[in-house]
Amino acid sequence: MPYEQYEDSIRLDKRKNAKENRYSPYCDFIYYESTKTPGIMLAARIIKPSKPSYIVAGTHGWHMSIPKFVHMDEPEPGNEYLRVEVDMRGRAHSEGSPDCNGWELYDVIDAIEYARIHYADYIIDSDTVYFEAGSGGGGNAMAIVGKFPDYFAAATALCGISDYALWYENDEVGEFRDELDVWIGRSPADDAMAYRSRSGAELVGNLLTPIYLAHGETDIRVPCEHTRLFVAKAAEAGKSDLVRFYELPGVGTRDHWGLATAEMMDKVKKESESNRLRHRSPVTLPERGSLTVGGYLFTKRFSVVLDSSDKVAYLDYDLNTGRFDVTCEVECGYTLRVGDESFVRQAVLLR
Repeated sequence: MPYEQYEDSIRLDKRKNAKENRYSPYCDFIYYESTKTPGIMLAARIIKPSKPSYIVAGTHGWHMSIPKFVHMDEPEPGNEYLRVEVDMRGRAHSEGSPDCNGWELYDVIDAIEYARIHYADYIIDSDTVYFEAGSGGGGNAMAIVGKFPDYFAAATALCGISDYALWYENDEVGEFRDELDVWIGRSPADDAMAYRSRSGAELVGNLLTPIYLAHGETDIRVPCEHTRLFVAKAAEAGKSDLVRFYELPGVGTRDHWGLATAEMMDKVKKESESNRLRHRSPVTLPERGSLTVGGYLFTKRFSVVLDSSDKVAYLDYDLNTGRFDVTCEVECGYTLRVGDESFVRQAVLLR
């Protein structure tokens, strides 16, 4: 039997043996196959609006998974979007292994692409997609807009982690270090670049997506310095016009929103929604520019995938001339894809 046919039969068996999708009028629970790790099945919960709207994707918190399927005969109160709640790889409902802003972020893209096809009747404009998440998901938000710079029309990051090495070093009780050691594979002292490649603060120069950020001033588990750092790095990169930040004074205990008033939380909700309302069109990648590649970079025009998710490289490109120059601080191979063509190359070593 040819290898390709054997592979297809294996994948077909996996799909047949996968947990069955569950459906109701306003909530579905679906399974889909990863395109970047073929063979593993991933889960997402789909919350449907009462009338066609836009897609808002999101991920759960660091130690969490998405909620279980709930049969809904009525729309979720206050929801006006087709919401795609992604259960990240290796969590309660999805196969695979967590990798902290590695290929698990592409699982979000796979879920959105699934929704574009299977929930087209609920979508006004499939090209205009949003992202919103908090805590561990806020860290996903800060990185996903850097790794997919022209994919999201607007994003929201609540109480997010912008620098995983900083988070590791400041984790006094070891609540997150044990997972970072496994999910990234080593400590930042052993491989600082592996932490940089996953951190939104490292990738903020790629920012094209207008992003709304909110964080409690006294948050213990994810200190507010993470969002302050992201904002500061955005300013250094000349991206301040794309960033709005609300720091909630006196808010934050071991609960991210501890001591927050109802008025404060209402402001967060309204300002996040306002960011989406002001940006109803997809963003556009410039014809030329410089981008940071944290393991990989996907745009609508091209992609660059390094030989390791643990590496950071730098891309100078010009779409008019077809120039793509990749440099890296360490030996690094990469695959460049432009349209239907792929090229395997070696990055120029920075001295």
